[in-house]
Amino acid sequence: MKLIEETCLNFTNRLAARQPVPGGGGAAALIGALAAALCSMAGNYSTDKKSAEGHEQELRDAIDKAEELRMRLLSLVDADAEAFAPLAAAWKLPKDEVGRAALQQATLDACVAPMDMLQSCAALVPALETIRRYGAKSLQSDVGCAASALAAALECAGMNLLVNTRLLDDGMVMEHQLFQLLDAAVPRAKSITRGVMDELRR
Repeated sequence: MKLIEETCLNFTNRLAARQPVPGGGGAAALIGALAAALCSMAGNYSTDKKSAEGHEQELRDAIDKAEELRMRLLSLVDADAEAFAPLAAAWKLPKDEVGRAALQQATLDACVAPMDMLQSCAALVPALETIRRYGAKSLQSDVGCAASALAAALECAGMNLLVNTRLLDDGMVMEHQLFQLLDAAVPRAKSITRGVMDELRR
């Protein structure tokens, strides 16, 4: 059974257990998917509201993007787990030239899912900003929760990528891309959270 087909209880039981997967990467992808789901929910409740007048298509496009990214992030929960076994096997190989090359390749393969998570989460930011701008005011707390979760998912995916890139001979190239994504997306997500919090505090 795929991890994403587990119940919430079983998934968190497995996450809490002394076993390598699921781990931080799977959690990051799931948190991102939850952010996307909240984005979709807030949008779906908003398309017929006064705040959306004249902006219905923008809202629908944002919902479509959020749903695309939700499904992508859910698929990355299992993709991240599947990359672990080859990496663990590569660590056990002799530390000769062949073993080192195999470890480099397995580590590079293990970077694919968290980088995809980063890119997917970053791509959700504009959709969430649209929902924030034109969505129903009664759903703003959900938008704020989505933004807070999204910032966490970005940072979690970043850490799960960094734990692998530091082992790559040319990992700095990927790290540069990683920090570009984080520096661009995280402040925007956190700005949404702060804006919602400020409104709710009044």
